[in-house]
Amino acid sequence: QVQLVESGGGLVQPGGSLRLSCAATGSGYRLGNMAWYRQAPGKERELVARITSGGSTNYADSSVRGRFTISRDNAKNTVYLQMNNPKPEDTAVYYCNADIAESGVWRFREIWGQGTLVTVSS
Repeated sequence: QVQLVESGGGLVQPGGSLRLSCAATGSGYRLGNMAWYRQAPGKERELVARITSGGSTNYADSSVRGRFTISRDNAKNTVYLQMNNPKPEDTAVYYCNADIAESGVWRFREIWGQGTLVTVSS
């Protein structure tokens, strides 16, 4: 069974930095695109950044582009979100997302991590 295991969340001061990690565990699967989403209290879940299996990246909006960087290590089946100069409005639960396909299955399905809380505060 494939699962996404997240780590790295916590409290960070404005202007600091934080790195989130998400590792896909299990066997017998192919790993496709991966992404980070976030959900702030009272708001809808929104895309932060996405990265393809080949390493192409996309950032959802200008508020995070230039401050956050998504990357992946295919050898470790892991995606990262480097958060530099976080702001209080970045406070949210951050969720890892991935497309996976089990052995013998052509079509990918979407799975989610459990979420990790990032709090930006002095």
